[in-house]
Amino acid sequence: MPIRFGMAYANTMAMPASSSACSCLKILPLLPCLTMFAGLLRAQDLMQPSEPGGPVRLFGSDMAMLEAQDTRKDLPCTVTPVLKPWLGFDMKFHAGYDVQVPLKELAGTENQLTLVFRITPDGHEDSPHYFKQHYTVPAIDDNAGGPAYLQGAFNVGEGKYRVDWLMRDRAERVCSAHWDVEASLSAKDKPMALDIAADGVEAGDSEPFKQEAPVERQSAQPLNVKVVVNFAPQADGASTLQPSDTSALLSILRSIARDPRIATFSVVAYNLQEQKVLYREERAGQIDFPALGRALASLNLGTVDLRRLSQKHGDSEFLSKLISAEVKDNKDEKKQPDAVIFAGPKIMLDDGLPPETLKQLADVKLPVFYMNYNLNPQINPWRDAVGTAVRALKGAEYTITRPRDLFFSWSEIMGRIVKSKFGRTGSANGSSQ
Repeated sequence: MPIRFGMAYANTMAMPASSSACSCLKILPLLPCLTMFAGLLRAQDLMQPSEPGGPVRLFGSDMAMLEAQDTRKDLPCTVTPVLKPWLGFDMKFHAGYDVQVPLKELAGTENQLTLVFRITPDGHEDSPHYFKQHYTVPAIDDNAGGPAYLQGAFNVGEGKYRVDWLMRDRAERVCSAHWDVEASLSAKDKPMALDIAADGVEAGDSEPFKQEAPVERQSAQPLNVKVVVNFAPQADGASTLQPSDTSALLSILRSIARDPRIATFSVVAYNLQEQKVLYREERAGQIDFPALGRALASLNLGTVDLRRLSQKHGDSEFLSKLISAEVKDNKDEKKQPDAVIFAGPKIMLDDGLPPETLKQLADVKLPVFYMNYNLNPQINPWRDAVGTAVRALKGAEYTITRPRDLFFSWSEIMGRIVKSKFGRTGSANGSSQ
């Protein structure tokens, strides 16, 4: 019976958008040691020198094995590296590895596996990056069969890298591997600005809702935007919000949050399946991602409210009221957003939005946009309920399938918001609609 420990990859575009080397643990349910493992893993650590500019301190034997670049199998294991990193919606390249260890090799009393690896950017041999992590292994029966699985991940910028990797147990048995990694943007993606520098190396991110670093906002022509996000699975009717979906939707939100031209943000997070607004933040100078994460923890797609089942048109009524409430003109012009941006996967309703709702939306003057997160647009090319509403608002819809779609669509949206703002204040002519 196999054991899984480490981070299960979050598949975005069939590959992870963001992952950490060991932020969670999965064990098949027939193993009795679940409670012994829980909480014992620590996230992958980027090792720091003891003093600025100084060397990273490793055990002499570990450093010697990394330098020798020999392949060792004292501790039998199979390492499968990701040789071609993929670009995630977070505008970082993601690489990593899978490891299999026969359970019989870990049989016996409690053990500990220590992983140490070094990533060296090509041309920067004097500036390698070292990572270290530990796995506590519970007692395993001598007759246990099958493998144990480990997974690790790290982020890189454009460039070529050498990875030197080793794992040892308490008996000092070692498994080691070495491989090369190259990350490069395609010709179409070259204009994109990545969120990690060329030749840069980072640990995988284990906190999807971590707070953004402060952004120096532009004081001239400050903008105020409202973002309405449907936190829902890409697959219609799915019972859980997959990490890949969360990562993509957060990447859309972070792209907006990082724009220095926006001074204040209003955020509305909802889930149509639950017919519920999960989080609301009004005119804040910074989006509170940790608070958003805590609010989304209450999302429970695996249950069905009997009250909602009795509502024949519950979904369309909820969405109709939500859209109307969030885009209607505010009597206080100072509090009126400069644009409303909808984001989320497709929402296909059996009965659509009521015609009277669409008619009322025709009078709204705000610039409105829809960033439709859709990994497979060819499967369902039809306009969804939000897209229909945005069309009635004379807004623009953008399909987000790949990272470059996010980059270029946001650039265009921001340009149209600025143009619309200047037009209203007399600084420029024309409308974005």
